[in-house]
Amino acid sequence: MRRSPVSNIVITGASSGIGAATAIAFAKQGARLVLAARGEAGLEDIAQRCRDAGGTASIRTVDVTDAEAVAAFAGDARASLGEIDLWFSCVGVGVLGKYQDVPLIDHVRVIEANLLSHMHEAHAVLPVFLAQDHGIWVNMISVGGFVATPFAAAYSASKFGLRGFSEALRGEVSKCPHIHVCDVYPTFVDTPAIGHAGNYTGAKLRLPPGSLAPETVAKAVVRLAKHPRSTTVIGAPAIALKLSQFAVPNLNAAIMNTLLDRWARKAEPGVDSDGTLFEPPAAPSGPDGGNRHPDRRRVAAVAAGATVMAGAATALALLLRRRSARER
Repeated sequence: MRRSPVSNIVITGASSGIGAATAIAFAKQGARLVLAARGEAGLEDIAQRCRDAGGTASIRTVDVTDAEAVAAFAGDARASLGEIDLWFSCVGVGVLGKYQDVPLIDHVRVIEANLLSHMHEAHAVLPVFLAQDHGIWVNMISVGGFVATPFAAAYSASKFGLRGFSEALRGEVSKCPHIHVCDVYPTFVDTPAIGHAGNYTGAKLRLPPGSLAPETVAKAVVRLAKHPRSTTVIGAPAIALKLSQFAVPNLNAAIMNTLLDRWARKAEPGVDSDGTLFEPPAAPSGPDGGNRHPDRRRVAAVAAGATVMAGAATALALLLRRRSARER
């Protein structure tokens, strides 16, 4: 069976955060990269880091919410690389605030960037994969695709939709053994995205303790190049998320809403803003958000793991109780 080495990589959303960290990780393995995002300054910065790391990188400024621009970009990337072995769809934005307090245009932008843009990218690259009879499409989702996120309703809609979209695509390519659709579901990640997000909470946004380094997610994506798998959850057990969502679908959202309400009342005041939803950052921001506290990571990770496993245990108990009731 033919299996091409994975060396020709396309990454969208590559100017900062997880996309940037993944570009650098692939460059360290000598990959040839085509990087895309809206902001040229951020792209130039990451492309140079990739070259310094041992890879080659070219950049394209692309607004992936524009389907025609994405199709043209895919053709350009294929011409530049010869073949596309892996396409990492990593664009993602967010806006925080009670649904009715956030301008509708901001919600629409989140759906365009987080869901429709990924659909544009898949529509552009799948014909390439089918023509060359191999390829890996890596779809950045987040655990928000399993667990609803109050104060980020449009984000939840986009991520739940993206998970369903990926599952449908996997079914369509199931008879193509060398074409893979891989979903990645990290928990909170310390990237510049928290500073780029729209914010209508009245409070200054902060990441919770124990957030992942973007390099942790990048390593998982690089592993998918050699060992593709449908679902990769980073920072929490996948089975726990699935069980808790199936058995007690509203519990997690209710708990999170209570916590966020409490946080918004006590947090440092912030200024309402649409962040970088509609315009890219003017300056490079790099992969890392710089908000992690090493002394808190171990405690936070243990607490998060305990919470997830407690949720899983609750879900499993409810499932067993329901089965027992049916058998009586």
